[in-house]
Amino acid sequence: MTDLMETLIENREMVQPNHANMLESAHGGNVMKWMDEVGAMSAMRFSGQTCVTARVDQMNFERPIPVGDTAYITAYVYDSGTSSVRVRLVTEREDLRTREREKTTESYFVYVAIDEDNSPTTVPELTVSSEEGERLRVRALEGENGNC
Repeated sequence: MTDLMETLIENREMVQPNHANMLESAHGGNVMKWMDEVGAMSAMRFSGQTCVTARVDQMNFERPIPVGDTAYITAYVYDSGTSSVRVRLVTEREDLRTREREKTTESYFVYVAIDEDNSPTTVPELTVSSEEGERLRVRALEGENGNC
């Protein structure tokens, strides 16, 4: 069994001009790619297996991330099935000079754990052993059901 808090991954990507669209902010495809990579890290940390993306729930880009700021991405596993792993992802725009952050994007990804033959394989049971872990899990379940 793996505890929710052990699956928490936080990562930053500096938005450079080559990541930007014509409005000089992060291209949505780059943000999605970064989120997918961080989500997969969380799923693999949880399962101990290679994980591949199976589904991405709705993804709304609430505000831009300008060139020069970072995309601050947080991911954690909040639920699992037989071979599936559900991960909540939140991206914030961060100004490193002021440390100001604003949420830009939130989504819920489903990954599938695979074995050496690229076939689905079982994942462990998720445990939640802290108040912070329970708060994060409840937040993810509420958000997944459209109660953001």
